[in-house]
Amino acid sequence: MPTSTVEDYLKCILLAEQEAPDLPVGTGQIAVALSVAPGTVTAMLKTLANSGLVSYEPYSGVSLTDPGRQLAVHVLRRHRLVELFLVRVMGLDWAEVHDEAELLEHAVSDRIIERMDAMLGGPDVDPHGDPIPTAGGEVEHRELMSLLDCPVAKWLKVARVTDQTAEFLQLVETEGLKPGSRLKVVRRDEAADTMQLERPAVGPLALGLRAASKILVSETP
Repeated sequence: MPTSTVEDYLKCILLAEQEAPDLPVGTGQIAVALSVAPGTVTAMLKTLANSGLVSYEPYSGVSLTDPGRQLAVHVLRRHRLVELFLVRVMGLDWAEVHDEAELLEHAVSDRIIERMDAMLGGPDVDPHGDPIPTAGGEVEHRELMSLLDCPVAKWLKVARVTDQTAEFLQLVETEGLKPGSRLKVVRRDEAADTMQLERPAVGPLALGLRAASKILVSETP
């Protein structure tokens, strides 16, 4: 059975590959994401390569092999289902479930995960709008736009929040920008580094462009 450390590394590499599918994942990138020393990352990648879970070339980066990707997707499914269960069933705040899920994803059994999935009705996304892999390892790809490049003066729906730090999620909730919320970009002002949003029954909101880049939207039906 893989250790929790192995699962953390594989999941980290998977998420990085999803962000930039055509690029190998650098050791420095992993070190920052997992808050470990670069030397520690190098040693672990050699171990993972010897186990056939990654392809690793020093100074060139790392990528998941098919067995490594299968395991990484399995861990990601557990993590996102646990997050949704903690929010929807146990009533935890969506800004605090990430750390809890980081612990539980290594401990909960597959039987419990599938029971959670059934209780939740086979959900497609977690509380932050991230896609939940299927039991067969498939991850849905959705064409989403950030608030920086979406159409202006058109009603849109918040689909995903990419920054899941507690501070940013609290901001998103306070300003009524959680996934499922409707909004319209009225104007972008790059000189002032802000944009003006309109929200039904809530009113206008000035949002910084940096924050806006972390909110992904889709066109409403």
